[in-house]
Formats: sequence, structure tokens, C-alpha cells
Amino acid sequence: MRPIRAFALLAVFVAIAVTLPAHAQPDRMAWWREARFGMFIHWGLYAVPGGEWGSPPKTDHGEWIRTTAQIPIDEYDRLRERFNPVKFDADAIVLAAKNAGMGYIVITTKHHDGFCLFDSAATDFDVMSTPFKRDIMREMADACRRHGVKIGWYYSIMDWHHPDYLPRRDWEKDRTAAEANFNHYVAYMKAQLKELLTNYGDIGVLWFDGQWEGNWNDERGKDLEAYVRSIAPNVIINSRVGRAGGNYGLDAESGMLGDYATPEQFIPDASPGFDWETCMTMNDHWGYNRADENFKSTTTLVRMLVDVASKGGNLLLNIGPTEKGEIPPESVRRLRGIGAWMTDNGDSVRGVDMSIAVGRQVRGSPFPPGHLPWGRCTSRIMPEVVRDTRLYLHIFDWPKDGRLVIPGISNTTTGEQACRMLAGQDSRLLIVQRDENALIVLLPPQPANDIDSVVQIDISGEPDIAVPPVISAAADIFIDSLPVTLASERDNVEVRYTLDGTDPVPTSPLVMAPVVIDRAREVRAACFRDGRRVSPVATREFNLVPPRPAYVPAASERGLKCHIHTWETGDIQSVEELISMQSIAEQVVPDFSLNAVQPREKHWGVRYRGLLRVPRTGVYEFSVGSDDGSRLWIGGDLVVDNDKPHSFKAELGVYALTEGLHPIFVQFFENWGGCALSVQWRQIGHPMRALEPADLAHEP
Repeated sequence: MRPIRAFALLAVFVAIAVTLPAHAQPDRMAWWREARFGMFIHWGLYAVPGGEWGSPPKTDHGEWIRTTAQIPIDEYDRLRERFNPVKFDADAIVLAAKNAGMGYIVITTKHHDGFCLFDSAATDFDVMSTPFKRDIMREMADACRRHGVKIGWYYSIMDWHHPDYLPRRDWEKDRTAAEANFNHYVAYMKAQLKELLTNYGDIGVLWFDGQWEGNWNDERGKDLEAYVRSIAPNVIINSRVGRAGGNYGLDAESGMLGDYATPEQFIPDASPGFDWETCMTMNDHWGYNRADENFKSTTTLVRMLVDVASKGGNLLLNIGPTEKGEIPPESVRRLRGIGAWMTDNGDSVRGVDMSIAVGRQVRGSPFPPGHLPWGRCTSRIMPEVVRDTRLYLHIFDWPKDGRLVIPGISNTTTGEQACRMLAGQDSRLLIVQRDENALIVLLPPQPANDIDSVVQIDISGEPDIAVPPVISAAADIFIDSLPVTLASERDNVEVRYTLDGTDPVPTSPLVMAPVVIDRAREVRAACFRDGRRVSPVATREFNLVPPRPAYVPAASERGLKCHIHTWETGDIQSVEELISMQSIAEQVVPDFSLNAVQPREKHWGVRYRGLLRVPRTGVYEFSVGSDDGSRLWIGGDLVVDNDKPHSFKAELGVYALTEGLHPIFVQFFENWGGCALSVQWRQIGHPMRALEPADLAHEP
């Protein structure tokens, strides 16, 4: 894992409808979707110092302590002499997970420091070279099987210890990289993965990490994924086996390997439409830090779990065992609190949103984000009645008037047990009333649970929710005409629209085919049933724009001009800061490939300036993906803004261009922990591709 960085919590995501990747087969994913909740365990040599190092000691380190405290390899290796977790009890840890309602465990077999918690024939830098001399993975795998919990392995692609791993840390002066061979390191990884997948019985998950450094790429990721599948066809693999997949795999347009996306320390704003899992710490560190008392409350953690489940995802909640091998008492208390809630309400989390099993997408809650001001909703298809649905209404804020309003739902309740509290002493059926487009549940006087009281309500058919139709088009701008598609997934509705800025009414034009517009328009659309509007109004503006005129230089040559900048300490927050940093080189490069500018490990950036060769007049879409920030201008206009520190993420922008040459300007910076820049483009209606040397030029 990366050290926790505050900006990760600020990420915002847009819901996208994406079909499940072909390689993510429903049969091997079924148990994982059923579980919805798992335990992450970060444990290794870094538990011995417990986050403290130096003189005077700093106490803010975690599992990255070897690099954050810049500990020489020989000194770090001596921690093996102190690793003796005599209170480690695999059964106790597994039962703590199971009693909390967790269905699986993912534990660090090897973190970035290279130390292995299993008996590996490929290295002596493992647990068998410590005073403990017990194969921790063996004991965890056996305990999981005894107690009916799935076991999964975390494995770091990055390795600060292995002599063939590259790149070295920039502060490491006691080891040379001259003799390192990265292909030898890949062979070492495969040997260890074969051990982990063949020596410990059936493994549920293989959770890769540390893939963001320059020597790893998608080609290596595809090869590694294929190798793993050749050994264990049914093991579930996370997105970090490859470099692709912006925002940890949530940006579908950037592609991803593996079976599911892995956002870290944040929850997407809406369901992305495919399998995903948020990994989250209880406090501010993954590995054990005895000084870190900033633990999330049980209420926060339960509501996080519900929020994740309502968006069709899983929650992987981390613990960091102590140097003695115990779960910290603060974590134990929270696991027990979550378990108490799950004992009564687990049916509202486990196995929800299993609609993919009957051929539908993983969508999460049937209600759009923000639709339920009092909480969240999870759902499941009723097994005995194929088309009926059970909704679980999670009430975070108990209504003072005792009336729970479910807005914008057209379904009726069904069955003898149509509506009741899922848990609590009051098991009476609850009265449900209709108030135009809403259902009203009359609640008991007091909540069943102060954290989250759950109402179970059965409705006829699939949820029929008042969501607006979707207005889609190739872009928001055009230069002659543009087809606009208006559609709704709801049954038995008509979509009607207007182009004059007024809201649609029952007599407005009916959508029968894409609507073609040839001037600036505000398109509005709504769903109608039996002559009555049954959805909010969707609105989208489209603008007719003139293409930017071409630029005619006095002369041009192949390649881009670039300036490379570096700085010694401290992270920057914007490409605008590059101009004040030291310029160490000016050169001409063929394209935006970072290999041409000799990327550094951290604290550097590059400014590219040149000309873009546009083959034909039209609207073009540009994609800039980076780790960290980047921007792209055409002329003086900012087209793509991806400018803030983050893991690899792609942003898009559109621009209308005339055939010919156009000034292009790209800036990129890298703080640390990754190094990637991707600049792509396409004319609307054509595939996206990288900007190549033939597309680029500069004025000599």
C-alpha cells in the first residue's frame, strides 16, 4: 500500500454503465460478491518498531518505515532478530473476522520491504529466519478453513530488498543497481507466487500492490495474470496486477486488468457498474503504529460498509497486528461493535445486489446518489419470486415524525411480511402508505439501532424508481450537426423531450430515434406513463462551435521541445509551480513518452511545447492520464485539466479543430510513488490512440 495521502479522500467519481469484463467470470466471483465484507491484514517486520524510528524518534511511520525513515538495508534486516510474535493466534484473528461478519481475509504475504511471512524456498528473508520460525501463512490458511472463511494473499510487486528489483530508492547509497536484472526479479516473483498458490490449498484472492513504479507495465501485468491463471484458474485477481486502470480501475475508459477495481481510502460517489472493493484503514496507518490513536468510530465503519454495499462494492477493512502478533485492542473493540450490528442486520449487506447472477449488471442501490436523505438502500432479487425485490432501507437519521419517506418509487408492496424492522424487539409489521410518487413507512417510536436501523420492505417487480432518462451524445460541442440519444431503462415509460428550454409535457415530442440538432440547444427529457410525468427532468446543453483556425509556422520540424525541472524537497500541488523549479535540461523529444526525458523517481516535471498535426476538420477528444498532475492546452485554451497530486488517473476534454497545425502545450509533474504520463486523442467517432511522432512537430 501507499502511505496515506490526504488528497486521496477528495477524489470524485461519476457513475458509468459498464458491462462486466469478459475475464471476470461470475462463477469465481460469486462468493466474493456474497461476502461484501473482508479483513485486510498488514503485518511484517515494520510491526517491531511500531512506527517509531530515529533520534529524537519520529512516531508517524508505518509499513513504509524502511523508506520513510531511510533505513539502510543491513540495519533493517536486523529487525528479523526481534520479530517473535509469541501471542500470534491464527484462530483468534480468523474468529475476530468471522464474528465481525467478514467473509474473507487478505493478508500481506510480502509487503514492499520484501520480507515474507511464509516459508519460501526462494529466499531466506522470511519468517523462518526469525526467532518465531513458524509459517504464518500456513497457520492462517488452516484457521480460515476450520472456520469457514476464505483466505487471500496480498503480494507486493515492489520489493526494496531483492537485489534485482528496480528502481532503487533515490536515498539508497549503499547498494548499486549496476548488476540488477529485473527479469530475474520477475522470475523470483513467479516462483513465490507458485509457492503461495500450490502449498496452501485453495486461495480465494490474490491482491497485488506496488505496481506503479516505472519497470512495471501492462504487458508484464498480462503475463503475470496469465501465469497465475495457469496455476489457479479460479483465484480472484485485483486490478493492481497491471498499470492500466486509472483511479485504481474505476476509470473504465483507461482499462484495467484483473477482476475488480481497488479504490484505496475512499468510496466512489456512485456505483461504477462493475465489481470493486474499497480498502480502508481503521486509523491513519496500514501497519501497526502504537502512537496512532485516530481510530474511526464503530458508527463510521458500519455506515461505510453500508455505503459501499449500497453501491455494489466490497469493503476490505484493515487491521495492523502488533509486534507480538495481536490485534490492537482499539481494533478489537470496533470489530466487536461491527459484529453486533451484523448479527442483527447482516442480511442487508451479505449477498445484496446479486442481480448479475440473473444476467443484469452490478448496479448497487436502485436509487441514485443523494435520493434518500435519511440513509442508504441495499436490495436483493427474491429467490422465490424471480421478478420481485427486497429492499433494505438503512436509516442513519431517524425521522422525528416517525414517517420514513421513500421518494420517487412506483412499486407496490407485496407478500404477507411486506414491511418490518429487520432487527430489534418490535417485530410487528409496519404500515406502508402511498403519497403520490412516494411510499411512506410508519415507523416505531424508537430506532432499533442508533448506528443504522434497517427496514425490510418487499416490492413487486424490479424497482421502478423515478430517475430521469439519460441524454447521451458523442460530445457537448459540434461543428455542423449532432445526433443525441434519449433513453430510459425503466419499463412501460415513454421519453418525451423539448429543445426550447421548457420542461417536457405529455404532448411534447416522443422519442422514436436519435434527435439530430444543428444549432445550439438545451435538450430536456422526462419519462411519462399513462399521460403523467414520472421522473425528474434531465437537461443537457449542446453548443455549435467554429473550429479553431490552423496555425501556419514559418517552418516546422519533427518532435517536441521540452524543459525538464527538478526540486529537492517537498511536494508541489500544481503544474504552475514547475516554472519556479530548477530547469536541468532543454531538449527535443519525439513524443510524450517519459522514456525520452529519463524519468526520475520523485520531485521532477516536464513542460512540452510543440505543434499538433490535425488530419481533418472536426471535433477531437483528448485524454491525459498521469501520476501525478498534468494539463494540456491547445493554443491558449486549457483543454484537459488533470492538475493535482493523485495516483494514475485520466481526464478528458474536447475541442474543435481545423485541418492543419495547432500549438500544443503539455505540463506534467511527479512528486513520488509512481511515474506515468499518457497523452491520447481521437476524432469523435474514431478510436482513441496515443499521440505519435508523426502527429507532432515544433518550430525550430
